[in-house]
Amino acid sequence: MGGKSMAGQIAALEPKGVTLEAGKTYAWCACGLSKAQPFCDGAHKATDMKPLVFKQEETEEVWLCQCKQTGNQPRCDGSHNGL
Repeated sequence: MGGKSMAGQIAALEPKGVTLEAGKTYAWCACGLSKAQPFCDGAHKATDMKPLVFKQEETEEVWLCQCKQTGNQPRCDGSHNGL
């Protein structure tokens, strides 16, 4: 997991469906400030948060969290339903 355990700013109240490609490295925005949601664009540099960087093992379609409250970073766990 990247950064501290605190949640970032809510970027959207729904997850984003994306296709992640096998072998590619991604940086999921944890701060909620990126204009390239759900991925990092460097906006976190104004905070003490860091993106979650991960290497995708297989090509698959996934739902990535944009509310930043998920307990299963970077994937959506439905936390947005309670906001």
